[in-house]
Amino acid sequence: MSTTRTTTSRLSVHRSPVSMTSLVVGAAFLLVGVLGFVPGITTHYGDMTGAGHHSMAMLFGVFQVSVLHNVVHLLFGVLGVLASRITAAARTFLLLGGIVYLALWVYGLVVSEDSSANFVPLNTADDWLHLVLGIGMILFGLVMPRRTTNATAVGEHGPTAGGDVQ
Repeated sequence: MSTTRTTTSRLSVHRSPVSMTSLVVGAAFLLVGVLGFVPGITTHYGDMTGAGHHSMAMLFGVFQVSVLHNVVHLLFGVLGVLASRITAAARTFLLLGGIVYLALWVYGLVVSEDSSANFVPLNTADDWLHLVLGIGMILFGLVMPRRTTNATAVGEHGPTAGGDVQ
């Protein structure tokens, strides 16, 4: 009598849609955090400061960045990737992260770009990007399914998929 064992590689482990969204968002933040330290992609790279509104470095020539700003993107990316491993954590990351970005949007509107309170730093382009990110993350956190259903399993694995898919 033989026993058949099904093995699954770590890369092919199925993630819920909300977990996959958290992974993609986290990876995007990691990428932006790294790109913020790349001269050429970040213009005026030599004018980057550790923090504060005096940093003249601009990611893609548009978004004002500093070392602190880039590190925050990297940390946020790590959180998103780690949260993607657990469905509830992924949803929480998207919802709370969206709230944080909406708060940053309001903060950017209230605080003058030349103020010492603009420690991240933020400019107008950052402010509006934060609005879009905040709304998008909250919407994804609310609408992305927490688990794969039989209907989505058929779409992903073909007509032979069946049974209770969790």
